[in-house]
Amino acid sequence: MKLAAMKLSALFVGAAMVLSACGTATPSSSSATSLTKLGKGEGTLSLLGWPGYAEDGSNDPKVDWVTPFEKATGCQVTFKSYGTSDEALNLFKTGNYDAIAASGDATLRLIASGQVQPLNTKLIPSFKNVYSFLKNRDWNTVDGKTYGVPHGYGANLLMYKKDVVKPAPTSWSVVFDGSSAYKGHVTAYDSPIYIADAAVYLMAHKPELGIKDPYALDDKQLAAAVDLLKAQRANISEYWSDYLKEISAFESGDSVVGTTWQVIVNSMSAKANVGSVLPSEGATGWSDSWMVASNTKHVNCAYKWLDYIDSPKANAAATEYFGEAPVTSDACQFASAGFCDSYHAGDAKYAARIWYWTTPIAKCLDGRTDVKCTDYAAWTTAWQEIKG
Repeated sequence: MKLAAMKLSALFVGAAMVLSACGTATPSSSSATSLTKLGKGEGTLSLLGWPGYAEDGSNDPKVDWVTPFEKATGCQVTFKSYGTSDEALNLFKTGNYDAIAASGDATLRLIASGQVQPLNTKLIPSFKNVYSFLKNRDWNTVDGKTYGVPHGYGANLLMYKKDVVKPAPTSWSVVFDGSSAYKGHVTAYDSPIYIADAAVYLMAHKPELGIKDPYALDDKQLAAAVDLLKAQRANISEYWSDYLKEISAFESGDSVVGTTWQVIVNSMSAKANVGSVLPSEGATGWSDSWMVASNTKHVNCAYKWLDYIDSPKANAAATEYFGEAPVTSDACQFASAGFCDSYHAGDAKYAARIWYWTTPIAKCLDGRTDVKCTDYAAWTTAWQEIKG
């Protein structure tokens, strides 16, 4: 299997997949209308996305799914990568990009600000084959309008050194209430969105708090998550955002248990002797979406790209290179042997246990109307307090 960790080491700088800490607008319907008919490509397309999402062979001649798209459509692609969602939002505001691949912490803000347009999915044939559990979700659909087509998805797992952490854990308790047993060797994801991980744990272990959605926390619920994370802080060896550093920490034994990604597990050497699990409480995770700029002058090329990136061969290449599950079962036919099984691609029961990153906003995402929920700005302030 071709491992994304080996391929992306030169591309990720610091905070790959780190979530941003600005903006908390309430999502609302855009006044823009969807495209009604697909026309001829305009000849050019400017894309913005995570590193590795649009490879044209310039980083590795063997890794290229952009050139076939250009040849088939006549749309010449330029691509710029970003390291955080905050950077992505700032870049997209310039109006220089036709489409963006955004994580769930950014999508609602893009929709609320009117920077992206609702999509006519009938003009995106590949969309019909996307797993149903990735469609019509809070981070890609507002008021019944689809604003983003899925690119790839994954879960934030629990990883542990099998010779140190015994018995093999099945719960997040090993990094929360039981983290003192591994004091100084516990690692956690370095982002305010990690507060949602604590909320997932509290949902199961303190039901009296009434948490129904880890991204919809009122003041009391947020305070409980913050208290849990402050207690954990005393046992943390490091907060990680660069996944190559987490690999190194587990290889050396500096870290023995903590949150991780499947690509990290797959990249570990045998001597690291690690195991991983999606704990009993469930987990947070991500589902990234391609979205089209409201002001694009290249809407036909943009639609063609959205259709192409979800086509089987392209989606298999893109998601395997990055290290996440593809979004259609057909893509698995073009992936390396065992890849889709490793990432639980298409496993609806597995996917149902994932709480995908979504921007916390004042309007409670769990449907409550009698309270105001805490927004991402409040989470950012809380995270600074947690880390000291």
